[in-house]
Amino acid sequence: MTRLKSLNIQQFFEFASNHPAYVGGAVLMVLLVAGYELRASRSSFASIASSEAVRLMNQGALLIDVRRREDFEAGHIAGARSVPGDTIADGARSIERFKDKAVIAYCDSGVTAAAAARQLTRLGFKHALNLRGGLAGWRQDNLPVVKG
Repeated sequence: MTRLKSLNIQQFFEFASNHPAYVGGAVLMVLLVAGYELRASRSSFASIASSEAVRLMNQGALLIDVRRREDFEAGHIAGARSVPGDTIADGARSIERFKDKAVIAYCDSGVTAAAAARQLTRLGFKHALNLRGGLAGWRQDNLPVVKG
């Protein structure tokens, strides 16, 4: 058995020395997959599609628009609350009572809302979600937007 293990290790090193590009590529792929999985596991919020957001809204989820107030008034998703990103950084006091409820954050494209969802998670919100694609994705899915 020991001889067999020794032979396999020798064959591996011989293969590696004869094919460094294959071994290097395999090592690179393992590192990329491990990095991706680590990043995904550290992310404590989810990004959801518009259809999933509608389902959660029908079940009572809180929808927050993290854009500036002027942008909110120019057009927003019906039922959304305006909670600008800087108020979330200050502790999100206006929505504190919703910590145990699903909270869906959105912005224009989904980038700022992702940061807001991470911040909400750090503040103790159990179900902080990001609307994938933001308001642009919502509009692309031909879903309604209200003004005022």
